[in-house]
Amino acid sequence: MKLKLISGIFLLMSFAWVSPAQLTMKKREGGILIVDGKENVLLYQTAPKSKDGRFSRSNYIHPLYGLNGQILTEDFPADHLHHRGVFWAWHQVWIGDKQIGDPWELVDFEQDVVELEFMKGASESVEIRTEVDWKSRQWRLDGRIVPYLKERAKITVHPSTGTYRKIDFEISLLALVDDLKIGGSNDAKGYSGFSVRMKLPDDVKFSGKNGEVIPEVTAVKSDGFVNISGTIGQFKGKGGIVIVDNPGNPGYPQSWILRDKNSMQNAVYPGNKLVPLSTTEPLVLKYSLLVYTGKMSSNKIEKIIQREY
Repeated sequence: MKLKLISGIFLLMSFAWVSPAQLTMKKREGGILIVDGKENVLLYQTAPKSKDGRFSRSNYIHPLYGLNGQILTEDFPADHLHHRGVFWAWHQVWIGDKQIGDPWELVDFEQDVVELEFMKGASESVEIRTEVDWKSRQWRLDGRIVPYLKERAKITVHPSTGTYRKIDFEISLLALVDDLKIGGSNDAKGYSGFSVRMKLPDDVKFSGKNGEVIPEVTAVKSDGFVNISGTIGQFKGKGGIVIVDNPGNPGYPQSWILRDKNSMQNAVYPGNKLVPLSTTEPLVLKYSLLVYTGKMSSNKIEKIIQREY
C-alpha cells in the first residue's frame, strides 16, 4: 500500500498489499499504526497533541511496542511533559542573531506534517516517509508565520526475527532561510538530537561495546551504540532497546546523555554548540533501534551493525 497525506488528507495511491512478513498500516486518529500480523509495532503521530493546550507535539513515535506487545515508551511523562516517545529535537534554533524557538521543550515551535507516504521497502520492510515544516511565531514574513526549515524523514520498519526488530531512522534537515543554526541545551549537558523516552525498568542497565556504561550528569562516551536492558512489560521478561549511532553521522561516535530514571536517552548532536544548516545541502542524521526480547550481547549487536552498515 502506498498512502499519502497532503494538507491533513490521506490519499490512497494504489491497491492495498500485504508483505509476506505481514507488516501493514492502519489509520488511527492522529496517526498511522504499523502492525506485524496481529501485533502492534509503532504509532507515528501526524496530528498535534497537547496537554491542556500546552506542550503541543507531532512528528514522533508513541507508542513503540515490544515484541510481546508491551508499550516501551512514554508520552507527556509527569516529570518532563515535553518528552515524547521516540523524537528528535534541539533546544536552540537561531536565525541570524535571534533565537526563534526551543523545539526540545516545545516553546515557540510547531511542526506541520505536510506529506506522508507509506510504502513497501526492501527485504519485506515497510517505510514511512515524511515531509515536515518547522515553524515559529517568532518567524514571520509579511506578518504571516512561514516555515523556516524543511524536514524529510524515512522510518524503515523491518520484520521481526523472532527475538528482535530493527527500525531505521533517516532524518534530513534543510534550511529554508539563510543563517539558520541549531544546537543543544546551552549548558554542560548539551541535550540535542535523537532521543528515546523509554519506560525504564527498575533493574535498568546500560552497556556498550566495552561493557557496562555508567550514566553521568553530562554526556558519556560509547562506541556507536548503547544497549538499555532490564525487566520489561507486564510479564516481567528480559528485554530492551539498543540505540545505534550510524557510522556515517557527523561527530561519530556521538556522545550519549543517559538517565536511569525519569528521563530520556539521547544520542547527542551537536551538543551545546550551534551548527549552521544549509539551504542547498541538508544535514542528514541516521539512527537505528533494535527492539528485543531476552538478552542481546554486544557481540550480536556488533554483528548486526557490521552486516547492515
